[in-house]
Amino acid sequence: MSDLCAFYLRYLHELNAHRFDRMAGFIADRTTLNGEPATRDDLIAVQRADVDAVPDLHWELKDLLFDGDRLAARLVNTGTPVKEWLGVAPSGASFEIDEYAIYEVRDGRFVHMTALHDADGLRRQLTERKDTP
Repeated sequence: MSDLCAFYLRYLHELNAHRFDRMAGFIADRTTLNGEPATRDDLIAVQRADVDAVPDLHWELKDLLFDGDRLAARLVNTGTPVKEWLGVAPSGASFEIDEYAIYEVRDGRFVHMTALHDADGLRRQLTERKDTP
């Protein structure tokens, strides 16, 4: 279990550093994302696009649970988009949302990845008007 914890913490460190060139050490060549077949390159493209729109995108681990070769994480994601993202133009608004992620690891890499967050809540945060005094 401690090996899986160390593996995930290394992954999160590289993800937060936006070092996508190191994802081969964490994500299998072929995997699934939210139940759909994907390649590592597909996942990296999604991660790069998110960070391109939200350069300060950050994942903070709150909880991590293990069950054999599977792990579940609760994270808090934060950032401030500088480009259109999720159909919302940048307004200077930041967001903070919970993400729930479940992974399966085989041969030292993720083979199944599922992530859930409140996309509508995130969009609301990005479009809310901030009243200035």
